[in-house]
Amino acid sequence: MAGSPPDRNAMQSLIEAAESAAGEGGYPPVDRWEPDFCGEMDLVIRRDGSWWHEGTRIGREKLIRLFSRILRKDADGETYLVTPVEKIQIKVEAAPFLAVRVDAAGEGREQRIAFLTNLDDAVVAGPDHPLRVELGPDGEPEPYVHIRGRLEALITRAAFYDLAELAVEGVDQAGEPCMGVWSRGVFFALGPKA
Repeated sequence: MAGSPPDRNAMQSLIEAAESAAGEGGYPPVDRWEPDFCGEMDLVIRRDGSWWHEGTRIGREKLIRLFSRILRKDADGETYLVTPVEKIQIKVEAAPFLAVRVDAAGEGREQRIAFLTNLDDAVVAGPDHPLRVELGPDGEPEPYVHIRGRLEALITRAAFYDLAELAVEGVDQAGEPCMGVWSRGVFFALGPKA
């Protein structure tokens, strides 16, 4: 990769920059920032939602929440921690968030399905927050919901079971019969009709 790896003080520098950029209330405008690429950091968000730095699990929830606010996935498919002055590449095994809870209100096309992530992001599936399902490395369905920017949450198995209970018959984009859910007027295919 281009750029040199950040030094051991990069973590502290990034924490300070993120704290000053985060501010109060909403999320910082990471999609509008264009800092120079500063290299890679040995930071991994694992499939189970845990965060690891240099082989050690990060146990400070406050730090994880801080960093989650400055995540950005770019068009190159890579994920970065971004501040106004730094852009550092990290590794994400599946998705940076886990959707751990599903709630539904309404019925049919008017139904609204809300998701809550492990880091307290909440979205309602629909045109702005689509659902998608692909096959995971083990051949099992791996469902995702869009959170913000290009960032998604992997829907946990328990939450997916709750979502599957809401499934109705429909057709996928190829016109094939399938099972799926309605949310905010959009039908999302979850899998083939049994």
